[in-house]
Amino acid sequence: MSDAGTGSIFHGRLRASSTGLFWLGLAMTILGITALVFPFISTLVAALLVGWSLLFSGAFLFAGSFSIHGTGPFFGALLLSLLSLAGGVFLLWNPIAGAVALTLVLGVIFLIQGAFEIFFAFEMRPHPGWVGMLISGIASAVLAVLIAAGWPGISLIALGILLNVNFISTGVGYMLVSRGTRSVV
Repeated sequence: MSDAGTGSIFHGRLRASSTGLFWLGLAMTILGITALVFPFISTLVAALLVGWSLLFSGAFLFAGSFSIHGTGPFFGALLLSLLSLAGGVFLLWNPIAGAVALTLVLGVIFLIQGAFEIFFAFEMRPHPGWVGMLISGIASAVLAVLIAAGWPGISLIALGILLNVNFISTGVGYMLVSRGTRSVV
């Protein structure tokens, strides 16, 4: 019974904020479509965003590492902070080379994700949903192969395209949730 009460409170709040959710979704969709037209600029923005994130997190971790007791944990945190700082400086200093490196990392992640999802799909077979997992795994593996086949040339647009497709799908998702909550009375 308490779950139903919590659900109605959640749904009530979601319904109350559906207009804002719609406009956020629309803005994300428009931003994603606009940036999709300029994938090179989107890729550079993504590389710079990751660079600044690594730089700030590395600086905070560097400062925090001196409060860690014990030689092993201190040097581990110090090493991680220095690697983060170096990665951030590298991406900010040379975002094009950073985009090439990030695209390679993304390709490796897609390959590992695809292999895991394909293996997981065959483990769950014949239960419902295994085909969806298999399709997702194959899609991730295909993306990894496409990145590997076009690397490094594809690096100048791949991050921007993937980021913008994510913006578009998230924006459309928010708009659909907004529309769905308006129709529920």
